[in-house]
Amino acid sequence: MQETTRHPLVLARLALGMTMDELVSGIRAAAIRRGLRSGTDEARVRKWQRGIKPSEESQIYIAEALGWPADIVRADDWPNWLPLTAEGVVPFGPDSSVPALREALRTAMDRRTFFTISGATLSALAADWAAGPTSALAQARDGKPIGEDFVTFLENTAQELAGHTTEQRQHTATLLDAHLTTVTDLLEHGRYTPVLGLRLHTLAASLSQSVAWHRFDLGRHTHASQHWIAGLHNARAARDQDMGAGLLGDLAYQAAWRRDHTTAANILNHALARARHPAARCLLQLRLARTLAARGDRSERRAVLRALTAAEKHLNDAGADRPAWCAWVSEADLAVDSGQALLDLGDTGRAHRLITEGERLLPPARDKTRGVFLAYRAESYLELKEPEPAAAAATESLLLARRIGAPRCVQLVDNLLPRFQHYQHAQGVLDA
Repeated sequence: MQETTRHPLVLARLALGMTMDELVSGIRAAAIRRGLRSGTDEARVRKWQRGIKPSEESQIYIAEALGWPADIVRADDWPNWLPLTAEGVVPFGPDSSVPALREALRTAMDRRTFFTISGATLSALAADWAAGPTSALAQARDGKPIGEDFVTFLENTAQELAGHTTEQRQHTATLLDAHLTTVTDLLEHGRYTPVLGLRLHTLAASLSQSVAWHRFDLGRHTHASQHWIAGLHNARAARDQDMGAGLLGDLAYQAAWRRDHTTAANILNHALARARHPAARCLLQLRLARTLAARGDRSERRAVLRALTAAEKHLNDAGADRPAWCAWVSEADLAVDSGQALLDLGDTGRAHRLITEGERLLPPARDKTRGVFLAYRAESYLELKEPEPAAAAATESLLLARRIGAPRCVQLVDNLLPRFQHYQHAQGVLDA
């Protein structure tokens, strides 16, 4: 009975608040719309939930009954194509980590991009995370035993993939996807000790975060948010509050990128409620300062400055022993993000000095970040009405972004192009 209640068809129906009778009626109605009849009844649906595969036609009727387009159906991949949620977010629970991973992997199919996750839904998810207790670790069911050596191999390989230079990481997406799929399969079907279970959940959270950033850089926002959400579930299962706060911070960064600063601020405040490590709190405070400043409300100037002051203090307190996911936070990030916040507040001169200094401090290994910082530097020069150095910084950012495969950096430069129209005849601008 337990396996039946975990079947994706049950989860999809319950996510929509649909009864079994309503599902059966919806399937029959889908057939009638085609001038056909369906003999589907409750007994047949229960057989599908126990492992009997519906015909392709029945699967199309199921999709329509659940309110999804017919072209979502991949008949040879039943029941894996079924969405598990109504709004794209799997709710927290003791067994939610694997369904959240499966939802992210399913959403990666191109035909799943009709999902949109609202800011209200993301804010509610963040509130649930901040208010709720850490999830109890789900117990592995019967399956093939998983050895510690194999988990160590997966951890080391994932670390090596993440450790490549930025220019080479553009080639690792398929390998990261395969690693995440493997870890998901182990969590769902393997047999492991509680200690190994914690390590697998931690690895799933880390891989989900890496995959999410790759999708985000490519502009695939629905896919990115689903992977960050899956990572959040697994960080919770691994009892890692700081990593969970960091994943919420990533979702907030995405919301701010899409100019939904209200959602970003809500998420960040919930994340800060439970983040503990100074490096994690530094990153979250920097993002909060940036999103508050970007809202353009000058009355929030004090809140922006408080967040920047807190970020500086946390960075000073962080020390060398930091979680891997935020080990990179440095004086360069503090300077540039502070500068960008001040730029939005209208403090152009100080902002330009900080952004320039931060770009100088950045280590060579962080080329993608350098591309972003160069775009910020170009913007600060434009604010100072200095088009020539602005064009030089924008050109350097664009060339770097194209070399390392960073479309997000390209978009930042593209966003600046209309502002160069006023300086078409300035030296270097037309070449840029």
